[in-house]
Parts: sequence; structure tokens; C-alpha cells
Amino acid sequence: MSFSQFSLSIQKSLQKNNFLVPTPIQQQVIPLVLLGRDVMANAQTGSGKSASFILPILEYLIQHQTQGKAKIKVLVITPTRELTLQVAQTFEIFGEFLLKKPKVVSVIGGEGIGEQLYAIQQGCDILVATSGRLLDVISKKQMNLSFVEFFVLDEADKMLNLGFAEELELILKELPTKRQNLLFSATYPPKILAIASKITTNPVEVKIENKTATVENVVQRAIEVNAQNRGPLLRHLLKSEKWEQVLVFMANKRATDNIALKFKKYGINAESFHGDLTQEERIFTLEQFKNKRIGILFATDIAARGLDINDISCVVNFDLPRSPTDYIHRVGRTARAGKSGVAVSFICHEDKEHFAIIQKRCKVSIEFEQIAGFEIQGEALRKVKGEAPIKGKRKSKKDKAREQQAIIEKNNKG
Repeated sequence: MSFSQFSLSIQKSLQKNNFLVPTPIQQQVIPLVLLGRDVMANAQTGSGKSASFILPILEYLIQHQTQGKAKIKVLVITPTRELTLQVAQTFEIFGEFLLKKPKVVSVIGGEGIGEQLYAIQQGCDILVATSGRLLDVISKKQMNLSFVEFFVLDEADKMLNLGFAEELELILKELPTKRQNLLFSATYPPKILAIASKITTNPVEVKIENKTATVENVVQRAIEVNAQNRGPLLRHLLKSEKWEQVLVFMANKRATDNIALKFKKYGINAESFHGDLTQEERIFTLEQFKNKRIGILFATDIAARGLDINDISCVVNFDLPRSPTDYIHRVGRTARAGKSGVAVSFICHEDKEHFAIIQKRCKVSIEFEQIAGFEIQGEALRKVKGEAPIKGKRKSKKDKAREQQAIIEKNNKG
């Protein structure tokens, strides 16, 4: 199947960006969007989901052009600033050759709200936003969302923080009831299903069954090494493997900054990337990495989702992720757009049990290896079990309840 079968009006942009064969999610979602259906898509990272809604929405805008100042016809909400900017940029890339280019505005935290409001008021067809900043703009009462025809939630499961359900209610009040709703999520826990029921009408569910939990073109390696030797081992691998663009995941922001500084002292072109950087710093760092002016990027899990950089040759789990799902998203940063890639995990003694769980949940089996000169030494620390409880020494729940009731009654009498 090729994109030409969709009869889209943006063939020139597709060809320029080497979009020749649609991914499975694109094959299923694009026709549904063109038919005007609501969609609930189960979309893993690296599946091509962004194009699956961007391309048909652009086609709709081409076929339904209006005169006068642009009104917001498309609202896309994403969980992160990076994904917001990426989606907005993709709309612009594929709309490059249109006679009347759609006006795209990004609404994100970390930048002046006044400038964003001004850009919207000048005329906007497509608004891409993070939910928090969108509510800030809505509170100014200087934006009209009553003309929205497409409402898209991208990576909805990532937005499941404590406040998002309430934020969504406030956003929905500003939207017309008649609109097309597109929901994309890697997982569908009960909370996401509850959100879906609020925004969609008789949606078509799209799920792409993956043969493997992670990208097939990724060569996954697990290297045993003592914690203190991970830095030297990584420097050794950079030379011996000749990886060009390397994304290294760290456990926290401080470690990210510290190791980037150390690698710079060794003459390696490295930078750190995390949530404490200003928006300008984050955009600049990503552009430098995309343009290969930075060879190695040390990052927290903020980079595990939403960053679409096609030429990452290797992902390194310097610190293991907390969950198997995070492992999948990290590994999915390489081997994108049909290319191959390598994912390396450094395994210390303390990591082996956790890595076994990751392998089991991700349905992969990775043999441990060691690198000459960096062999793992010593043994794992034995876990010391606490003393077994002595029967009759610990108060039961009933005893605790009786004591609490007695205190309450005593206070009431007093």
C-alpha cells in the first residue's frame, strides 16, 4: 500500500519527506478520519501516529477553505512541550506546498503568554497546546474555540496526572458539541476509558497488534558492569562502536548534568537534557542534536516520548527505567522511520532482578555480555530479611479500632 491510494492533495510534501508507504496505524486511521469518524487508537511510540491524524486533517482543511481571518478549526492537546512543538512543526512541514498554508500556533509553558495570545488573535487554523498553558490562555477570555472541528488528544495516557481530568472538563466547556474526536494512547487503563467516554461519540477502536513489544529493528544488548565503571565503559563503546548520535537515559536531572560535564572534559561533544532547562535551552539543545552538532545527549525520561529524531543510532540505558513501559518508550527512540538501531542497557548487580522483570513483561530475552577490561566484579549484596512477626505481640486491627474509639469517647466526655 502507498500514500497515493489515499488521494491526498499533499503528494509533493509526502514525497519530499520520503513518506511513501504508510505504517499500519496510518493505514487504518487515515481513512477513518477522512470519513469523519471518531477514533480511539492504541498507538505505541514510533508507530507514526502523528501523521495518521495530521495528514487527513490537512486534507480536510484544503477541501473546506474559508475566506477572511482564520478561526481555530483544529485543537491538539499533548502532554509535553516537546511533543507540542513537534506536532506543530509536522503540520507546517506537510502544509509547505499548499497555496493557502494553514496558520499553526503552539501554546506551551516557558514562553510569553502575551506573544502566544497575539499569535492566536492574528488568525489561527491549528492550535497545538499543553493542557495547563491552554487553560491559562482560556482564562484570559481572548480566544474563541467554538469553531473547532477536530479535537485531538495525543499520548493521552501520559496526561493522567491528578489534575488532567478536571482540566479536560474546563476545556470541553469551550468546545462545540459537534466535532470530530481523535484519541491516541499507548495504553487504555480505566481512567483513559473514562476520558474517552466523555469526548468521543461511537468511536472506531484501532489497535495494531505488535509481534514484539519493542521495535523489531532494534538490536538489544545488556552489558554487565559495576556502577562506577559505567562512565568509562560508555566512553570506550563510543570509540569502539563508532556510534554517531547517542541518546543516554539517566535516572535524574543532577546525574544528567554531572555526566555531561565529565564527558565534555574528555573532549566529547555532549549535552544534558531535562525538565529544568528553559524552553529556549531545550529547543536549542534538541536542534543541535538533530543537526548532529551534538553527538551524545544525556537525558531524563522527558526524552523517552514525543521526540522524533530519525537518526539516533544508539540508545543507552545508563540507569534502568522504572517500568517495562518506560523501557519500550526509551528503546523506541532508535530504529525509527524503518532504520536499524541499537539499545544498550548497563546492568549492575543490583539491576538484575529488575531487568528480569523488564524482559518478561516486554517478552524479550537478552543475553548478558561483558566487555574486556570492564568485567563486572564482586557479588550482589544479599538482602537481609526482617525478623518474622511474633504472634500475639502486634495489635490487631480490631484492637487498634477499639483504642481509637475509646480515645474519641473520652474526649467527648471531657
